[in-house]
Amino acid sequence: MWSRRQGRLRPTVCGVEELRRRRREQEAALRKARREQQLVSKRLLREDAPEEAGEGCVAAILGEAEVRGQGKVQQFLRQAQRGTEEKEREGALVSLRRGLQHPETQQTFIQLEGSMRTLVGLLTSNQALLQLEAARCLHELSHSEQSTIAEACLPATSYLLTYLSGHSSDFIELCLYTLGNLIVESEAVRRQLLPQGIVPALAACIQSPHVAVLEALGYALSQLLQAKEAPEKIIPSILASTLPQHMLQMLQPGPKLNPGVAVEFAWCLHYIICSQVSNPLLIGHGALSTLGLLLLDLAGAVQRTEDAGLELLACPVLRCLSNLLTEAAVETVGGQMQLRDERVVAALFILLQFFFQKQPSLLPEGLWLLNNLTANSPSFCTSLLSLDLIKPLLQLLPVSNVVSVMVLTVLCNVAEKGPAYCQRLWPGPLLPALLHTLAFSDTEVVGQSLELLHLLFLYQPEAVQVFLQQSGLQALERHQEEAQLQDRVYALQQTALQG
Repeated sequence: MWSRRQGRLRPTVCGVEELRRRRREQEAALRKARREQQLVSKRLLREDAPEEAGEGCVAAILGEAEVRGQGKVQQFLRQAQRGTEEKEREGALVSLRRGLQHPETQQTFIQLEGSMRTLVGLLTSNQALLQLEAARCLHELSHSEQSTIAEACLPATSYLLTYLSGHSSDFIELCLYTLGNLIVESEAVRRQLLPQGIVPALAACIQSPHVAVLEALGYALSQLLQAKEAPEKIIPSILASTLPQHMLQMLQPGPKLNPGVAVEFAWCLHYIICSQVSNPLLIGHGALSTLGLLLLDLAGAVQRTEDAGLELLACPVLRCLSNLLTEAAVETVGGQMQLRDERVVAALFILLQFFFQKQPSLLPEGLWLLNNLTANSPSFCTSLLSLDLIKPLLQLLPVSNVVSVMVLTVLCNVAEKGPAYCQRLWPGPLLPALLHTLAFSDTEVVGQSLELLHLLFLYQPEAVQVFLQQSGLQALERHQEEAQLQDRVYALQQTALQG
C-alpha cells in the first residue's frame, strides 16, 4: 500500500515493484491457506447391504446388549473363537461385524476386556475366511470418528501391515483402507507403523497389477501424508523411496491411466508439494512435464464428455502445477512446462469454461495456475494475448469476488510487462469492465482494479483520457473515504487530472 506522503503515483519502476511485492504477499497468504485446507476423510468398504429385517436385526440386538451389558458381544466373540464348525465361527464374526457398524456397539466392544486380543487372534489364524471376517470387523472399527477406538486397534496394525505382502488382492485392499482410516485418526498408530516399515510396504504395493489395490494404496498414502508431522518425519522417507517416480507414472496420460487411481495419487503429490520438503526433486523427476501433459489430456476429455467427475482429478492437478511453478528450480530444468506455451494456456481456458458451466467452485484453482504461469513469464502473457483470451477472462468477473480478484491479478501480470502488453490490452472491453468493478463493494476487488488502472495509466497514457470521458473520476470518488483504498484513489485521481 502506498503512503500518503507519496502524494501521487509516478511513472517509475518503483511503483511496479511495489505492486509486485504486494501481490507476492497475497500469493504467499493464499498458498498458506491452501496448504492448511486438507482433505481428510475415511473410506468404508461394505459388500453387503445394510441389515434387513429378515436377517434378525443384529443392530437392534446389539443395541439392547449395550443396555443389558456386554453379553451379546461376548457371545459372538466366544462363538467365533471356540465354535465347533467353521461356518458357525464365520457366522458369529459376520454378526459381530454388522453390529460394529454402530457407534454404541463399537464402544461396547473396546470396553470389553480381551476383545481386541481375541479379534487379533482370529485375524492371525490359519483359516482364510475367519481372517477375512476379522479384518472386516477391524475395518468397521477403523471407520469410527472416535480416536479412542483407533488406538484400541493398535495391536492389530502390525499384522495389517504384514498382510500387505500377501497374495489376495481383496485382502490387501481391505488392509490398506483400514490402515488409511487408522493412520489419519491416531498419532500413536503412525508412531508404531513408521519404524515398522510402512513406507517400504506401501512402496512394494505400488507394484501391484490390481487397480483396486493401487487405488486403496493411494488413499492410505494420502492419509499418511496429511499427518501434522509428515513434513519432518514421513515425507523425507517417501521422497527417498521409489514412490514418487511410481506416482508420476500413474499420472501419465494414455490408455493405461485409471481415473480413480490418478485422483488418489494426484492428491498424494499435492500434499508432498505443499510440504515444500524437496520440490526440486519432484521437478527433476519430471513432475511438471507429466502434470502439464495430464492438463492437456483433461482439457481434451472435457471436450469429449459431459462427465462431471473430471473435476475430481482436475483440482489436485491444478494445485500441484500452481505450487510447483513457484519453485526457483523450475527455471533450472529447461523451461517452466517443457511444453509450448499456447497449448498450456489454451488447455487451461478450456477447463475454465468447463468449470464456469459445471463447477464454478473450481474457477479459483484454474485462475491460480494462470496467475502463476503469467506472473514471471512474458511468453505466457503473450500467449494469453495472441489467443485473444482477454474477453473470455473478463467474462468470469461476475462469478464471485474471489474470482474477480484472481482475474484482475492475472491482468495485472500482463500489464506490468510493459507498454507493448498494455497496448495490446487497449482498446477493448477492459476499461468498461474496470469501471464496473469499481462499483463493487468488496475492498479487495476494488483495490486490484486500482492496481490495474495504475499500470494502464503508467504504460498507456491515452487510457487516462478515455477513463475521464467515461466518468472514471466519479467511480473513484465512491471509494475516497475508505481507509484501505483512499491513498491509491487519491493517487489515481491526481494522475488522471494531470494526465
